[in-house]
Amino acid sequence: MEQRFIDLAGVSEWLGISGSQARAMVLSGELRGIQVGGRNQWRVAIADLEAYIDQKYQENDERLAAEAAARRNQDAPSA
Repeated sequence: MEQRFIDLAGVSEWLGISGSQARAMVLSGELRGIQVGGRNQWRVAIADLEAYIDQKYQENDERLAAEAAARRNQDAPSA
């Protein structure tokens, strides 16, 4: 059976961040997760983590395009 969820340590590994950063992302709602069992056991669906990564790529592409457009407008000769 294919693994559907990963724990916060797995999220940390996938994103190259600390465990506390992964926990903060889940607790803030930035990354969708579920609490299972007791003692703050959190799990994130792999599909949700992949969607989060795709969203961040999209945001980055949009930011870079906006910055490039702003640079072109600055460099354009004024009439």
